[in-house]
Parts: sequence; structure tokens; C-alpha cells
Amino acid sequence: MTTFPTAQAVRTTPEGLLWEPGERWVRGRKGEVTVVDSRHPVLVWEPGVPVPLYAFPRTEVREDLLRPAKNPPTGTHTGSRIFYDLDIDGDLLENAAWTFPAADLADHIAFEWFRRTGRGLDHWYEEEEEIFIHPRDPHKRVDAIPSSRHLVVRIDGTVVADTHRPVLLFETGLPTRYYIPREDVRLDLFEPTDHRTGCPYKGTAEYWSWRGDSDIPANVVWSYPDPLPAVGPIKGLLAFYNEAVDITVDGEPQERPVTHFTRTLSQRPQA
Repeated sequence: MTTFPTAQAVRTTPEGLLWEPGERWVRGRKGEVTVVDSRHPVLVWEPGVPVPLYAFPRTEVREDLLRPAKNPPTGTHTGSRIFYDLDIDGDLLENAAWTFPAADLADHIAFEWFRRTGRGLDHWYEEEEEIFIHPRDPHKRVDAIPSSRHLVVRIDGTVVADTHRPVLLFETGLPTRYYIPREDVRLDLFEPTDHRTGCPYKGTAEYWSWRGDSDIPANVVWSYPDPLPAVGPIKGLLAFYNEAVDITVDGEPQERPVTHFTRTLSQRPQA
């Protein structure tokens, strides 16, 4: 009999990899070809990488589609030395898969995700839901909660948003994001861009940039027009990077957080 919660310990390898068994049925495809069909995936965290990857037992991978890599990037992926090219009807995808050097994972194969790296398998599913960018971290929460706090957003002293009906999004490891109804945002002060990003927890975001002359980074505002069900309350609402604007909540100015987005925002794209 299993007693819950089990709180399975994450295992550590001498190479610094963290891993734990997963319980989801995972499939990975390249085009219409199913390359991975696994009910025993393993979640793997590489040193210094905040998001996990999946590795799969060889018996649940189409090894007949794998070839020893012609140009293996030896040393990447925590010192991995065994890489594979994926051969789909003569279409060769280089270094699409690899085996981690850890003895614990020697019988498992990991794959690149196309939407994360621009190469690798292009469709992934957990159970019957398609997932994007990377596996969801089971130790991370994302909660979207409607609120009645009074929220004011300013750019260079100009009020660009004022609402009493934000949705607060709490995501492990990130500052609170405030999603605001469009009617409460001066969207006329911004212009839409072609920038798009994907998130495994929220979906695909579209962006707007500030029309003013001040040194505000591009794509400072975003929205999820069709978010994943778990964060449905943010559908169509607008959020600002706390790192780049001034936000006041219930009359209390919020400090601008320093996150991994801070450097990205400072690298303003050239026109």
C-alpha cells in the first residue's frame, strides 16, 4: 500500500544531474511520426538549468530511427558523449537525441524540443494535452487569482493602466505578475509587435511596445489570447514587466524586481 503524499526524493548523480521518475504518459513526434511513447519518463535537471528535460527508457523509444551522430557536440548536456541523429525517411536531424553520462540514466535517451532549441521533436504530449517548450516542473506552481486590489502602472510618470480588477498570477520563482483588463489599459500608447513567446504553463503570448521616446524596452506588455486551462482567468488580459515599469498596489509602490528577464529586457532589439 502506498501512503500519500510520497514526497519521492529527487536523486542526484555524481555528474550533478538531478532526476526523478515521472508518472505521466508522454509522447513525442516529429511530423506525423511518433518517436517516443513512454509511460515511464524520467525528469532530469541539468546543473545550472532551471527547467527540466525528459529522458525515456530505450524500450519506449524508436531506436530504429536513431543513428550515431555524425557531428556530436561532445561535452554538452553535462558532459554527454553519446549523441544520435534522427532519420525520418531519409530526412536527417542532427543531434536530436543523446544519453546522459550518469550511470543511473545510461538506459535512457533524451531529446531536443524544437520549440525550445529550433531542432528536435516538434510535438509533445502529456496524456492527451499538447505541451510546449519543456516539461512542466512538478515542483512549480502557477496560480491565477482574481483580485480587487487597486493597481496603477506608470511609465515615466504617465499612468498607462489603472484597475480595481486585476488577476494576480503567482508563479514559483518569479515576481507576481498583474494581469489587467484591456478596458483599464491605455493601449493607444502602445503598438503591437510580431514578437511571440511560448510558456509550458500559460500558452503563447503576443506583445506590445511603448510608443514613447523614453528608454523603455521593446515588448514590455504581453497578453495570452488563448491561455492554457489552468490559467484561464488571464485570457485576453494585459501584463507589464515589473522589471521595466512602475507599479503601485493599494497605494504602495512596488520595487522593480531583478530576474533573468532583466538582462533580456536591457538588450533592446535594433530597429
